[in-house]
Amino acid sequence: MAATLHDVARLSGVSIKTVSNVIHDYPHIRPETRAKVEKAIAELGYTPNLTARNLRSGRTGALALALPDLSLAYFAELAAQVIHEAEAAGVVVLVEQTGADRTRELELLRSPRLKLTDGLIFSPLGMGQEDAAALDVPFPLVLLGERIFDGPTDHVTMRNVDAARAATEYLIASGNRRIAVVGAHEGEVIGSAGLRLRGYREALEAAGIPFDESIVGYTTLWHRANGAESMRELLARGVKFDAVFGLNDTLALGAMRVLQEAGLRVPDDVRVLGFDGLDEAEYSIPSLTTVDPGRDWIARTAVETLLERISGVEKGEPRTRFADFRILRRESAPGSA
Repeated sequence: MAATLHDVARLSGVSIKTVSNVIHDYPHIRPETRAKVEKAIAELGYTPNLTARNLRSGRTGALALALPDLSLAYFAELAAQVIHEAEAAGVVVLVEQTGADRTRELELLRSPRLKLTDGLIFSPLGMGQEDAAALDVPFPLVLLGERIFDGPTDHVTMRNVDAARAATEYLIASGNRRIAVVGAHEGEVIGSAGLRLRGYREALEAAGIPFDESIVGYTTLWHRANGAESMRELLARGVKFDAVFGLNDTLALGAMRVLQEAGLRVPDDVRVLGFDGLDEAEYSIPSLTTVDPGRDWIARTAVETLLERISGVEKGEPRTRFADFRILRRESAPGSA
């Protein structure tokens, strides 16, 4: 049978209250008493009864994290960082994958599974601005991503337009004028692809460079294979370009592979720049210049904001908070300096 609080108290020769104080890391406990209790806990393999504790507090000690696709490196790294930040705060994370499907995302918001958690960090990809009212839920929720703005909940996101504009300006400052794009979505205005394409176009306009539809590669998904396919299509068209802006790092890496297969040297013939600041981008050959959109800050802020709502520390109106970004200059686009 599992060891109990009574067993630990008996073995360590102290009261049940003292054992409880040690478990909860209360101050003013003598070091020798703490050592005796911790030794008894280790010998008995005792674990606290979290169910009973949660029933008393009305909380589960768990957060839900819903992401579209964990096969995309950005979401996998984001999940890892959210879990890290939650563990540091003493809570666990239950991860849901929605497949970027609108129906599944809407069903998740009504799912009884969420009763196992105290709140939700939610990054939808299938839902859109027309679904903002669905975020008015009876539990704490922090929204991520770029599909819905000005909704009824806290929102932690990145500066997509500003960051994409800065990335394009970086290439222009390096002397590039024919900057191809990989990863645009047909007709999208709100969403990562639409916002990043907007930033790209703003940078071109500010520099007096005409926008050329022929060097924009459209995709549906944002995997390496999509970047590779889009680049093959651009090369097959025979259009001229001297740089490539991948709207995420995986697209850029797929495109860079095809450029090299075609005998083009990166960065000598074509500079390549991505977006997301993925860990793997540092280790590609050549290493990928990329925009770090503040992923770690987003994870930390989302966890902190959700815990503030759960605890009742924050009771004000929903807030939208934007991460800062930076360009990580590497071999694929070393810059003009």
